Amino acid sequence: MVIIPARLESSRLARKVLCDIGGLPMVVRTALQASKIDEVVVACDDSEIMDICKRYKIACVMTDKTHTSGTDRCAQAANKLGLNDEEIVINLQADEPFIETEVLESLRDLSAVSSAFINTLAKVIAPNEISDVNLVKVLLNINNEAIYFSRLGIPYSRDGLDSQLIRENPYLGHLGLYGFRKANLDEFCSLKKSPLEHIEKLEQLRALYHNKTIAIKVVETKSVGIDTMDDLQKAREAFVQFGL
Repeated sequence: MVIIPARLESSRLARKVLCDIGGLPMVVRTALQASKIDEVVVACDDSEIMDICKRYKIACVMTDKTHTSGTDRCAQAANKLGLNDEEIVINLQADEPFIETEVLESLRDLSAVSSAFINTLAKVIAPNEISDVNLVKVLLNINNEAIYFSRLGIPYSRDGLDSQLIRENPYLGHLGLYGFRKANLDEFCSLKKSPLEHIEKLEQLRALYHNKTIAIKVVETKSVGIDTMDDLQKAREAFVQFGL
């Protein structure tokens, strides 16, 4: 099942999940895209989002306004829906209206066979994207498990970004979607929040802080999250240009 946490208010782009993308609210377009690969439920915090989901015949459950993360919102929705502990839950952010079905399938398939606590995805990023603090970077170990996530450009390349070593080991950007077993989703939300996640404002660091494994699969994608007004304008232009 795909659960899309949708909070009405957002700090960087007001009422982001309801912004228009090609004639549809962003959360609706994201839900319709995800519904191509699995059942979808929107976990919202406001009746306005719920009413819009109902209008487009998208399943929706109300969750508490007090949640501080999308994962907490997903967990409450999963419990309201009565999912069993082994159910695979894909946590997809509402600001991913262009996410490709093959990318979602990659995460679903990884989550089905992986023994990791959390499963997620990454993509190779260009040198000019490394300094973008809205694009989270991730480091992997030899087993394709996350070592650390940061908004900064990690690792720091002392020899510059045009070195042979960097060409052979390019920087990776994290894609903000996660695959959990329902039991792991509940456990994640019960873990004490870590200083790291507060500092970086990245909730996945809670899992690493508590020595939990996060498996990563590197995929190809053109999808980008929408966090700012500039992102929104680019998304609208892309929709018109390519009919996305």
